[in-house]
Amino acid sequence: MSTDFGYFEPVTVHFDDLDAMGVLHNARYALLVERAYVTYWTRQGFGYTGSQSPPDAFAVVREFFITYHVPVRQVGPLGVHLWTERIGTSSTTIGFQVLSGDRTTVHADGHRVHIKLDPATMRPSPWSAEARELASALARPGRC
Repeated sequence: MSTDFGYFEPVTVHFDDLDAMGVLHNARYALLVERAYVTYWTRQGFGYTGSQSPPDAFAVVREFFITYHVPVRQVGPLGVHLWTERIGTSSTTIGFQVLSGDRTTVHADGHRVHIKLDPATMRPSPWSAEARELASALARPGRC
């Protein structure tokens, strides 16, 4: 898959990310995806800063689906490719790939569904126009 759309964030695998077999632990993939996603939104001005956070920063993961393809067997650079698959009123589906640093190997791929919550009621609430625009800018061709 091309990384000519969406967002690509370099990430690093550290020694403590590996399991006893010397393979990137399965739970660390979700962490790498989370860090890449948070980095993108923080750079856009939607970072979580506690009570001063923008309303659109208050979102939770409803679903996380991943398929593992090729194990990561060493420390060093990787990358996470993110894109928007779908934008709903209060939800967004983000596709992702965990790639080798040179972007030639797909180690894992999947999607995450985010739900924006109202901090006071903890109920789903609509994304702002600005957040929808930023999410749309990451759209996979032919989606959203």
